[in-house]
Amino acid sequence: MRIESTRPAVPATATSSMTSSRPAAALALAAALGLGLGLAGCSAPAERTAPPSTPPGTPNASASATATATPTPTPSAPPVVMVPTGVVETIAQGLRAPWSILRLPGGGTLVSERDTARIVEVNADGSLRVATTVPDVVTGAEGGLLGLAHLPAEAGSPAYVYAYFTAASENRIVRMPLTGAPGSLALGAAETVLGGIPRGASNHQGGRLAFGPDGFLYATVGDGGLRDPAQDPASLAGKILRMTPDGQPAPGNPFGSLVYSIGHRNPQGLAWDATGAMWAAEFGQNTWDELNRIEPGANYGWPVVEGVGGVGGYLDPVLQWPTSEASPSGLAVVGDTLFLAALGGERLLAAAPASTGVAPPTEWFTEAFGRLRDVAPGPDGELWVLTNNTDGRGSPAEGDDRMLRVRLAPAG
Repeated sequence: MRIESTRPAVPATATSSMTSSRPAAALALAAALGLGLGLAGCSAPAERTAPPSTPPGTPNASASATATATPTPTPSAPPVVMVPTGVVETIAQGLRAPWSILRLPGGGTLVSERDTARIVEVNADGSLRVATTVPDVVTGAEGGLLGLAHLPAEAGSPAYVYAYFTAASENRIVRMPLTGAPGSLALGAAETVLGGIPRGASNHQGGRLAFGPDGFLYATVGDGGLRDPAQDPASLAGKILRMTPDGQPAPGNPFGSLVYSIGHRNPQGLAWDATGAMWAAEFGQNTWDELNRIEPGANYGWPVVEGVGGVGGYLDPVLQWPTSEASPSGLAVVGDTLFLAALGGERLLAAAPASTGVAPPTEWFTEAFGRLRDVAPGPDGELWVLTNNTDGRGSPAEGDDRMLRVRLAPAG
């Protein structure tokens, strides 16, 4: 049974336009894009060293008749395809098996640490402080404290930080009231939003959380190694869920339950592009990892189909990678580019244009920083990236794990 982290990286296939072993190809791409790239960040050294440090700036008929897709926002201007310039800087270091970046709209950044159950604040000078340790987290293998999400305060209700974690016999989503200012953020007592999420074995926990443009909370749930429940709409295993902030099924869900889509193995990335389309990154088993465009009520095939199968009744991925090149976890959209953090492939994957149909992806920083767990849009059009080398499955360099700033620029 394949887990998320045991595969070594292998050379990229012909679909790759940039890898650490091909600096000449990188230079050609830079010239074609009209960019002056600092390629030191894109060439993999024989031994990884730290980048420079700088402070951070199939549904039932009644339900399907009312199935609700994510509303389409109206962007003020057409989104622009963004690419890395090659400049990478360290925002913070010394994180321990970090899993999720949460940038707060009022300022401040929180990071979950899977194996310590801590939520850590990253201060403006790059220092770290513990905002809270989440109770009842049971760590081991791929389980522990996983995804984070934020719900702004409303009249009569505080701001909340939501967390997904592995407990003794289940996976659970909780929320904690958020108080304080950047530099002194605090989290109150955890309140269960949704319990009873199947955890199965020690792997395939899913765990990503995000509030969508529609204001509802989405959660990725792995199959827990159980496989067959991914095809059962009555089970939460192997699904993407859509719920109200209180953990109830969101109005218009295609099965009349929490379930939004089915047939997933271990999805760990969620993002929306400028058109409102929802995307998810997913670990395959032994053949193909996937980037899927998520539709309400759609069946993505697992365990019947892995990758592009062309089988009626199942929705094929938009992109797929050999499992040796990806293990995609976190997913983010900046401009019109989808960025995926690859664990086993130890690279950043970029696919664009997201809004009109992605072309074959490009690959960046292969093996330069080790395993990459999460990506998030940063300020001023940059990308923030979490490395993941301290969970017992990577090869930590001095200062790992890190949160990195990847400078981006328009492709044209």
